[in-house]
Amino acid sequence: MTKADLIAVIAEKLKFPWARAELLVDQIFSSMSDALMRGEGIEIRGFGSFTVRQYRAYDGRNPRTGATVHVKPKRLAFFKVGKELRERVNEKRRPSTMPAASEPVKLA
Repeated sequence: MTKADLIAVIAEKLKFPWARAELLVDQIFSSMSDALMRGEGIEIRGFGSFTVRQYRAYDGRNPRTGATVHVKPKRLAFFKVGKELRERVNEKRRPSTMPAASEPVKLA
């Protein structure tokens, strides 16, 4: 799903004009980005949480030349999926549709 797809779904379900739905989505993403930039975490119950992880500086290697490269410290956003979302995603994968370990897998 792209941002445009999300806007379309919101516009359709809430009967909003496209521009209003786009404004809503932009505001939500902007608020989330601002919170992460301030170092705050975001928790959406049933969906997951976003946190900022800090990484120290280190000496890495350029894979092409093998030269040592200094990598500066950085902060990255990290997403941890919530239990409810994880269960909803995995309920589509039923064990009965998977071949048993003793059954040979047929390739076309």
